[in-house]
Amino acid sequence: MASTALLALCSVGAFSGLAVEAGAGVCHATPIYAGHSWHKATFRLDVAGSTLSRYLRELLVAACPDQQLQALPRKVITQLKKCCCYVSLDFEGDLQNPARHHPASFCLGNGCSVCLSSERFRCPEPIFQPSLLGQAESGLPTLAFQALQRVPATLRTRLANTVVLAGGSTLFPGFTERLEMELGAQCRRHGYGALRPRLVAKPGRGTAVWTGGSMVASFRSFQGRWMTRAMYQECGSRLVHEVFN
Repeated sequence: MASTALLALCSVGAFSGLAVEAGAGVCHATPIYAGHSWHKATFRLDVAGSTLSRYLRELLVAACPDQQLQALPRKVITQLKKCCCYVSLDFEGDLQNPARHHPASFCLGNGCSVCLSSERFRCPEPIFQPSLLGQAESGLPTLAFQALQRVPATLRTRLANTVVLAGGSTLFPGFTERLEMELGAQCRRHGYGALRPRLVAKPGRGTAVWTGGSMVASFRSFQGRWMTRAMYQECGSRLVHEVFN
């Protein structure tokens, strides 16, 4: 067992930094220093990939109340989201100007196709503005800033220099640029103008945690931390806490 935030950092060869994870079920902003998670400075957002897929279906049905759209399998909606959606760098401006909607068609494979317009950039927006779903939580850039704000001042710059993105929901075109823009704005707005967060967004970040896990498991120092089936059968579940704490 290991922290997903730490494994995300390990995937880029780091043991200190801020892990910003946006996966299928949840988003997290987790400071890591010298391989240890900073739990009191960790923030969670319950808006992620699955939520965005449901939201995209709602947007499509609202734009075209077609029973075929309502009956689309979840897998098709997810493919539609991955292929067509992107993060806007100026959400309100794009929303108000139809000339900036960039419509796109997606073939459903049954001879039919669906056309997306503003839905393309409205779909991922709740990660930045959860209020669009009626939630009072702050968006991911704010949570990332709050995580940096919570760590000791002596470590803040060091962690901000390695802000690692991980998870499939960070793969939307424009996601990295928007997060960098809003995180920098948060720093300036709250008097941390000297803090310049540097984002690390590797092409394979969708599977960064698995990559980091593979790397950590290959370390010689990790070999003594395995818990075998025989050990578990002998000692029971209490051994999980003894070995991994």
